[in-house]
Amino acid sequence: MTAPSRDRETEFEPVYHNYGPHRVGLPPLVPYFRELWHRRPFATEMSKATMRGANTSTFFGQAWLVLNPLLLAVIYYVLVTIIRGRHDPAFFPHLTLAIFAFTFVSTSATSGSTSVTSSGKLLINTAFPRLLIPLAAVRTAFFRFLPTVPVYIVIHLIFLPVNTWHPRMVLAAYFLGTMIVFGMGLAAFFAALQIYFRDTAQFLPFFVRIWMYLSPVLWLPADVDGLPRWMQTLIELNPMYAMLGGYEELMQGGRIPPLYMWIASAAWAITAAITGFLYFISREREFAVRLT
Repeated sequence: MTAPSRDRETEFEPVYHNYGPHRVGLPPLVPYFRELWHRRPFATEMSKATMRGANTSTFFGQAWLVLNPLLLAVIYYVLVTIIRGRHDPAFFPHLTLAIFAFTFVSTSATSGSTSVTSSGKLLINTAFPRLLIPLAAVRTAFFRFLPTVPVYIVIHLIFLPVNTWHPRMVLAAYFLGTMIVFGMGLAAFFAALQIYFRDTAQFLPFFVRIWMYLSPVLWLPADVDGLPRWMQTLIELNPMYAMLGGYEELMQGGRIPPLYMWIASAAWAITAAITGFLYFISREREFAVRLT
């Protein structure tokens, strides 16, 4: 092996201006992720541009980021109160907390799915690690989630007793972190899938709605205790069961979640990130061909 060939294996060498079919495979991952890290300001600027374009820098744009999930929480609370007869004011904080967090994850997936297909000219004219595009979408979703945090704190103060505040609540950042990593994996996977199956973005909202009903959003994690064991197992296999369940346990009472929630949350997040990233990277060299 000659010296130039060894250099090519250790350098990030994007082949994005060779618009022909290629054999699917992974580039050298170490230089790829090194270049990804060096180009992170690029993803930041993409995210900021998206937020400016969506008017999220204005007062009413920021207000709508909070009002939309908050109104959904009010509607679902009324429906749950009427249909299930759950007249429990403490359920409303759970509902808002869960909807805010679930909306962040679902927005990461849905906005990530269209992030590459809506960046056609950028893909053709600029060479950079394409994974930055769905990661920028996740960053946008996270900054849209942040304004909901103080809103939940106010709701917590109004509806829950003072003794629910505990220093252990800061540990909820662990489960929020797993949701961020999980959202990154979903965004990368669906962004690549959208290149090949253009109806992916149309299908995702229906999938997300069903997913929300199966997650501890409209119900509490403790509600599964009375179900048969096989049903409990199926419900617990839902990635959002562990993530939202652990997040809710800590945020709403400072209670330490069971050990399996900590392990399952990390396992789902890492699995989603590895699967989504590798699938995306292995396909990204033909994105420009697919979009032209």
